[in-house]
Amino acid sequence: MPAYEKYGISVQMVDRVKTKLKDPAAKERLKTAVGTVTKADLQSRSTVKRLLGLACKALDEKLTDAQKENVIRFVLDQKLDPNNPLHLIKMWNLFR
Repeated sequence: MPAYEKYGISVQMVDRVKTKLKDPAAKERLKTAVGTVTKADLQSRSTVKRLLGLACKALDEKLTDAQKENVIRFVLDQKLDPNNPLHLIKMWNLFR
């Protein structure tokens, strides 16, 4: 069971997003929408919520309030630092 499932994030939703990100245009829209993210951004509930909204809009992904809360809680609990290669490898392994 992937770690994100423990947070109520469905495998189907993750697979849908992964499929959408295989399209170079969608991937670029997401990069443009989210921009540069810092460790502080990923540890701030309001910023993660805003980034999730931007990502959903860029990928045309509709999430319920409960799904959004699950994703936000997951991101905050990971204590990610996008400048730490070990953190990036950890996340890559979770979603590959």
